[in-house]
Amino acid sequence: MIFLPTILITFIGFILLLPMLFLMGYFHILTLSFGKLGISPDTTLVLLFLILIGSCINIPITKKKLIYQERARFFGLWRRPVVSVQAIAINLGGAIIPALLSFYFLFKGWRIGFDLYPIFKATVLMALISKFLARIVPGKGITIPVFVPPVLAALFALIFAPGFASPAAFIIGTLGTLIGADLLNLKKAQKLSPGFLSIGGGGVFDGIFLVGIVSALLS
Repeated sequence: MIFLPTILITFIGFILLLPMLFLMGYFHILTLSFGKLGISPDTTLVLLFLILIGSCINIPITKKKLIYQERARFFGLWRRPVVSVQAIAINLGGAIIPALLSFYFLFKGWRIGFDLYPIFKATVLMALISKFLARIVPGKGITIPVFVPPVLAALFALIFAPGFASPAAFIIGTLGTLIGADLLNLKKAQKLSPGFLSIGGGGVFDGIFLVGIVSALLS
């Protein structure tokens, strides 16, 4: 009978526990960081939970329409009719909750007397960049490179609002991405990718979620 050395068992156990340790450290850092933004640790965990769970919830904002299309089969020799549903929805975890947090941070900045004009200017710049970097993928909707929103949001916040960098990064990254990638490309997406479109969902949610992480760490 062959017995595994104790050190090997310990190493395997460490590898198996590594994701759990990472998550514990990750949530600990975020709760401390958001605490500096005026949000309690308990509220931070609830918000993170709601954002993650809310990413699966899409609230329709337009009436559903049935679209009849023909899909080619066998090199176009045979066509099969397909019925799909066209509608526009807004994602709870990727749009509604982050947008409400952004307005909260704007109110907080206004209340302490911070000049919000540079943040608005950076948000417009972020929206323009997001519009041109976003891509419409048939069957999936609107997508944007996942690291673009958090990196640009952090950079713009440090340049335009260094004294309010962490909340500014969240505002710029969230509102700029939602407006630029989703809202400004919505009509184009309906033409190129007819079907169910979710504002703040699909290929945009990951970038917005990372914006929250980066903005928290900036504090």
